[in-house]
Amino acid sequence: MTKEEELAAVKAAYDIIDGGRMLDDAALYDLAELETAEGVKALLDTAADLTRRLGRNFDSCSIVNARSGRCSEDCKWCAQASRFHTGCATYDIVDRHEALAQARHNKAGGIKRFSMVASGRSVKGKALDEICDILKEVKETTGIETCASLGLLNREELEKLYASGARRYHCNLETAPSYFGHLCSTHTQDDKLATIATAREVGFAVCSGGIIGMGETRRQRVELAIKLREAAPVSIPINILSPIPGTPLENTPLISEDEIVRTVALFRLAHPSVELRFAGGRARLSEECLAECLRVGLNGGITGDLLTTTVSTIASDKAMVEKAGYIF
Repeated sequence: MTKEEELAAVKAAYDIIDGGRMLDDAALYDLAELETAEGVKALLDTAADLTRRLGRNFDSCSIVNARSGRCSEDCKWCAQASRFHTGCATYDIVDRHEALAQARHNKAGGIKRFSMVASGRSVKGKALDEICDILKEVKETTGIETCASLGLLNREELEKLYASGARRYHCNLETAPSYFGHLCSTHTQDDKLATIATAREVGFAVCSGGIIGMGETRRQRVELAIKLREAAPVSIPINILSPIPGTPLENTPLISEDEIVRTVALFRLAHPSVELRFAGGRARLSEECLAECLRVGLNGGITGDLLTTTVSTIASDKAMVEKAGYIF
């Protein structure tokens, strides 16, 4: 496309969203192919305008790694898969007192949500009972909103989790449908979508996103954004791959900051009203990149203990988002 055609495509996309309609797949793929500086700038500014309309409240959440390592699945990006030798810590269900202490700390730091995340294909039986008991006590003693990410649960298991007081369930689609099989063979996106659909039926709001920078193309990142519409999430975490020694993706080249910003903007246009949140892998990003991501789409974030990746503190995240004009 010429510069004029690119600018016209961005304006048309803005008009569609401004009219309360959803961009179709073809329009999103066209926007992914913009090449001129003027076209890309128009794309980013359009996403920024849509983000401002959502208000200035920043949705914060934190997670505790409720069970670590010894996972039977073969997700190529993950340090917790038992078949990879990563030196990942391994333990069963986290100590109740430790989880409660983290929840109290997060609540005191102004965090709105607290989630328990466990390794493995699913959490069942006694382990699920333990997590539900912890979540119930967290909710009753701190008042913080509770969430969980426990893999591929069935209806009975999700109903038990809902009874604990948790109201948001997390299950990432991870990557584009056309790329998922290249990265994982032990479960499918259809398995994930089935759990997500059941979670919604039980009453949960859904948090579902993915990881970028795993060798996928820009078009495949848009494909993920489109596929996520099937999950109907209220929250989309955007993770950036941190290549972990011992995993099959350990030598994957790092995705550029410009590509990260553009991805955030495209996700905002694909999902004009959801919470797009910072998640894992952002420790390496410059302040300028983080600020631009906040401008063009991100209005939420995960802070605290981020599984096997290290990021900034609650205090530094709060300072960053408030500098960007958000209320933490």
